[in-house]
Amino acid sequence: MNNRLLGVIDATTYHEGLDELTLHRSLAAVPFAGRYRLIDFILSNMVNSGIESVAIFPKFQYRSLMDHLGSGKNWDLNRKRDGLFFFPSPMLDSPNRGIGSFNHFAANMDYFLRSNQDYALIANCFTIFNMDFSPVLEKHIEAGCDITTICKDDQPLDMYLVKKSLLIDMIRTRAETGYSCISDVVSDINHSYTLCNYEYTGSAVMVDSISSYFQASMELLNPSVWKALFLIDQPIFTKVKDEPPTRYLNGSSVRNSIVANGCQIEGSVENSIISRGVKIGKNVVLKNCIIMQKCEVQEGCVLDSVILDKDVKVEKGTHLSGSKETPYVVRKGTVQGALMNS
Repeated sequence: MNNRLLGVIDATTYHEGLDELTLHRSLAAVPFAGRYRLIDFILSNMVNSGIESVAIFPKFQYRSLMDHLGSGKNWDLNRKRDGLFFFPSPMLDSPNRGIGSFNHFAANMDYFLRSNQDYALIANCFTIFNMDFSPVLEKHIEAGCDITTICKDDQPLDMYLVKKSLLIDMIRTRAETGYSCISDVVSDINHSYTLCNYEYTGSAVMVDSISSYFQASMELLNPSVWKALFLIDQPIFTKVKDEPPTRYLNGSSVRNSIVANGCQIEGSVENSIISRGVKIGKNVVLKNCIIMQKCEVQEGCVLDSVILDKDVKVEKGTHLSGSKETPYVVRKGTVQGALMNS
């Protein structure tokens, strides 16, 4: 299969409902599950499906995304032939109406022309799932489809499989047809293509708001959900960091939580996700929280249904609370103090 399918990840999507987490990073680079980023899921799925050439098309705030992915080594994509490619958008002021911008692709047409693969899988960067794309390609070829849309419960997942030669033709004729992206083609009831649907039966969550992000994160604390997403034979890869184990000091208590490496915990943590290098002080109470990398929660703080972005400091004695529907979000690199909330 690796000689037949090309991976294309659209990392240009912007959701207003995720403003608090995407001010300093692209949606693809939003942290998830303590040590992953959202793009890790689609990228790992492609690699596990035998795809050896993956192009990522970012737009805004992609420095952290490029830092996370690097040469693609952790996904076995640092290779002399094929591998991982970045193609930032040269048209910063033109909004994309859907997944797979033909203008963006046209600016990097050489990638498609030089690749040896026969088919292309165009996908978004913000779906949390674990899927093998091999059966999709098999069904696409057997049914004689022009475009296959991957769906969950009859709802599109913004993922499309198309023959590469047809994709190149659609890119070149975009001015005549009026199609600006692959999703434009699919949504046009007057198109002349053979459109097929492939129903994915596993779990899939499209993160498009703070509430969907928070809910998807909290569901990971259910062991059955975790095991269904992180499969032994289809691992989700991410950037590897060498950090010491987490230290649990006297008086600490951790229940039903995910805790990454390099943390120091003295307080109480329940139903929460703690990323790398976090410090939880003495007599702290955390419930239903997402704490991102290198945050510090000082002594005596009480946090319930809170999302702390990276490098946040919560000062001594601060109380913060939100709800499952509207969690309290603290922006990256800020200081949250008790006097600020009084």
